[in-house]
Amino acid sequence: MATEAEVRSALGEVLDPEYPISILDLGLVRGIEVEGDKVRVKLTFTSLGCPCVELIREDVRSRLRAIEGVHQVEIEEVFEPWDASAISRKGREILRSLGVC
Repeated sequence: MATEAEVRSALGEVLDPEYPISILDLGLVRGIEVEGDKVRVKLTFTSLGCPCVELIREDVRSRLRAIEGVHQVEIEEVFEPWDASAISRKGREILRSLGVC
């Protein structure tokens, strides 16, 4: 059985398609549950019309299924408002280095 730490680490490798920053550091991951061979991830997006939603979902599924013991991945899209305050310190540093913020 995978641990939440393993799942979190794997999600840290899923990058936003537009910037080289993980979905964790962007603050898009709103919850992680591990139950046996199933992992549930709650995701929000930067906007309702985000053009990268399906790319991100597929990357999450692919990366989590690569964890030993994970056979099912459920992604729940939550409509919690996202804003720049959700970005981690590491994420802000990456964005600053790119001249974004």
